[in-house]
Amino acid sequence: MPFVITDPCIGTKDTACVDVCPVDCIHPRKDAPEFEAATMLYIHPEECIDCGACVPACPVTAIYDSVDSVPSSQKDLIEANQVYRNGDAAAMAAAEAIVQAHIGARADLMQLDPNERQAAH
Repeated sequence: MPFVITDPCIGTKDTACVDVCPVDCIHPRKDAPEFEAATMLYIHPEECIDCGACVPACPVTAIYDSVDSVPSSQKDLIEANQVYRNGDAAAMAAAEAIVQAHIGARADLMQLDPNERQAAH
C-alpha cells in the first residue's frame, strides 16, 4: 500500500492534498456529497501512483509515504484507508467505523490541535 492519511486529518479535512493530487485518489472531495459526513480524508491505495505530491501539501503532516512509517498508535488507520471507496456506502461506513474506534481509543489525543496530536505520537 502506498501513502496513508492518519489521525491529524481527523476533523481537519484540509483538501490541499486533494488539490495537488494528479490522479484524484484522495477522497472524499469537497464537492462530493459524502464530504460533510466523512471524519477524515482517505487515499485509495489502487489509484495512488506514489508521486508524493500530497505529503508537503498537507498542513497537518497527516500523510505517510508507507505503511511502515505510520506510528504504531495509528496503524488502525491503514485499514481505514484500505477499505474506503468513494461512492460505496458500505465501504465508507466501514472506514468511518474504524476511524470512530480510533477516536474512542485515543480520546486523550483527540482534544489536541492536529499538529500537537502528530507530535505526541
